[in-house]
Amino acid sequence: MEDEKIVALYFERNEDAIQESEVKYGKYCHTISYNVLRNVEDTEECVNDTWIHAWNAIPPTRPVSLKAFLGKIARNLSLNRLQENHAQKRGNGENYTALEELDEILSAPRTVEEEVEGKLLKETIDLFLEGLSEKYRIVFMQRYWYFYSIEEIARLNGYTVNNVKSLLFRTRKRLKDHLEKEGVTL
Repeated sequence: MEDEKIVALYFERNEDAIQESEVKYGKYCHTISYNVLRNVEDTEECVNDTWIHAWNAIPPTRPVSLKAFLGKIARNLSLNRLQENHAQKRGNGENYTALEELDEILSAPRTVEEEVEGKLLKETIDLFLEGLSEKYRIVFMQRYWYFYSIEEIARLNGYTVNNVKSLLFRTRKRLKDHLEKEGVTL
């Protein structure tokens, strides 16, 4: 079913919207969640919660891209679960490593002013990503959005582990330079 029809079902408050979302994007959301959590049970819970959150958000929200909208919900729920698990010392730490790689460049906003700065930061990062070659952008997104391990990225793209590490290092350096050039306080 086309995304517009699925969104229309949400607006009609027709529960088939959840079923159709799960059929079309269940595997996609599962992959995102599993890459963050690396735990089947937690992944299933987050994916199931994704449908509930979508139901509660649509309407009033009318997503431009249903796939991206659902993926973002699944990712955010999974990151929240990862934080819970890490606090309880249940996580394996791999995905915290990915977050720590960017931590010295980016930090979470805390005040309203920082929220506004966060939106500007998002726009600046979007521009940065648009300026990357496809090779660099894919590897960057696989690591920091989809949370693929370095080994998975190497396998998926036909690179060596050292190639991936090098690509990520250079991209983080370029991001830092770009942010400094744009006047973003680090």
